[in-house]
Amino acid sequence: MVIGVLQVELSIGGARSLKDKRKVVASLKDQLHRHHQVSVAEVGSLDDHRVAMLGIALASSSVPHCQSTLDRVLDKVRLQRGYVVNDHTTEIITGQ
Repeated sequence: MVIGVLQVELSIGGARSLKDKRKVVASLKDQLHRHHQVSVAEVGSLDDHRVAMLGIALASSSVPHCQSTLDRVLDKVRLQRGYVVNDHTTEIITGQ
């Protein structure tokens, strides 16, 4: 089993409130789950309306599949409007 974890920090410049931020985050979470079958959660900066930290996870049977899916997810996140990707990290965990 292979678990891929992608953590993405977003800067949401147009958000004036937590409600604005939640709208952007909810839309992105829904798109990523629907198109890539990944789990997405907001995992940090919950009280800051201008920054969102997302954790994205994927279970797979192979490292190449896991890495390519997370690469496609990151590409999709970067192409969206309404925010800027500040930083990201990827980790692949392999098990027995």
